[in-house]
Amino acid sequence: LLFNTDGSRFVFLHRWETSTGGRETRMVTANPDGSDLRVIDANGLTSHFIWRDSQHILSFSNQPSDGKRFYLLKDSEPGEIVVIGKDAMTQDGHCTFLPGNKWILNDTYPDKNRNQNPYLFNVETAHVVPLGHFNSPKEYTGEWRCDSHPRFSPDGKKVCIDSPAGPAGRQLHLIDISEIVG
Repeated sequence: LLFNTDGSRFVFLHRWETSTGGRETRMVTANPDGSDLRVIDANGLTSHFIWRDSQHILSFSNQPSDGKRFYLLKDSEPGEIVVIGKDAMTQDGHCTFLPGNKWILNDTYPDKNRNQNPYLFNVETAHVVPLGHFNSPKEYTGEWRCDSHPRFSPDGKKVCIDSPAGPAGRQLHLIDISEIVG
């Protein structure tokens, strides 16, 4: 459950198990009192999401037009759907907009080398800025995994991520992005 930027609506994911044992997900929004329910994404796969503003939601989804990727969905029926980062943001991740909505902060799940890769995506230029490669040992899988969950400081100049760091275990890593975002 996540309220939009002005508190006028919230979004949630409705998930259920299919008769064949699979799982389906759809994205639904509503007014704070639960009225005016809108199914914004009914394509069966909706994952991490964040409000950009009071009317638009960035979400990883599987749309018939372009497949699995990030989309900007308008909170209306029928809603407008626009691909974001078509060739750059190709994997599900923990997304958020930095203040001003010019940059998206996102991450990846461990790649073939078990590295998690947080990055910034410039919405205007489609430029990707890697913020590092953080190894996630095999011990950190399943329920014990350590997603990086990137988040930013209130001024948008620093990023904090979670990541295992050798024998010290889970650690917080602070990354200064002030020279990147201005």
